[in-house]
Amino acid sequence: MNIGILFLKSNSTGIITFSELDWITAHQSNFTRLEESVAIKLGRMLDAGSINIGCRLYS
Repeated sequence: MNIGILFLKSNSTGIITFSELDWITAHQSNFTRLEESVAIKLGRMLDAGSINIGCRLYS
């Protein structure tokens, strides 16, 4: 998984899953400064209600 792709997917769907959040927390010690800023942006979007925790249903 890649934090950039995860950010784009979450931004476009408005959803982030628990497994994606788990992946972020498990790998945050290996993030570059840019990846850290993207993770912080995802957290702020969660706080603001721009994205929600849930599941994606594919048709």
